[in-house]
Amino acid sequence: MLKVILVTLVSIVFLFLLTKLMGNKQIAQLNLFDYIVGITIGSIAAEMATDIDKDPWGCALAMAIYALVAVAISVGTNKSLRARAWLAGKPIVLMRNGKLHRAGLKAAHLDLSELQAMARLAGYFDLSEVSGAVFEHNGNVSFLPFAENRPYTPKDAGAAVEPAELLYDVILDGHVVEEALKKAGKDRAWLQKQMQAAGFRDEREILLAVAGAGDRVTFY
Repeated sequence: MLKVILVTLVSIVFLFLLTKLMGNKQIAQLNLFDYIVGITIGSIAAEMATDIDKDPWGCALAMAIYALVAVAISVGTNKSLRARAWLAGKPIVLMRNGKLHRAGLKAAHLDLSELQAMARLAGYFDLSEVSGAVFEHNGNVSFLPFAENRPYTPKDAGAAVEPAELLYDVILDGHVVEEALKKAGKDRAWLQKQMQAAGFRDEREILLAVAGAGDRVTFY
């Protein structure tokens, strides 16, 4: 039991380090090879933790090899368009000018029900609103609406809007985030002044505080 506990803890740490090596990606951002490597490394880690007869160093070596191959392929796909197209795949056109492409649906292994479901998730309940649709290499579908169906923007109305700015979480769960405060160009004295003006005596009373340019700060 002690060996299983120790090896399990070691495998968790090793998996964390390998994940950092391969880079943080959301599930939707994984390509097919990333997905396969992730499943394989997880399977090896589970076997390493539960099979006490297995050599843990051999399992660790196998996991490291998979991770290094994934990193090498990532570097290769960044430098070679041909390698990227072969390993990650190419975007597939499913709709163009409002017309469905049967060949594209077949190549993407999608049926109409699945396409309609993806369109609804993107906010299009009627495919007649869509001019183009592209099946991306990560399995998502990007939709381009017809001009008359796209969202109305301030630019369309000719309205002047304030430029977008970065916002920083200067307080999280009642704790001041010094790094974020520094990035926002603020200090604790400024933050204390803003808290007092909003009726707070201490940062522990605040769940979240978001600061932007000037004296703009929002407390939650």
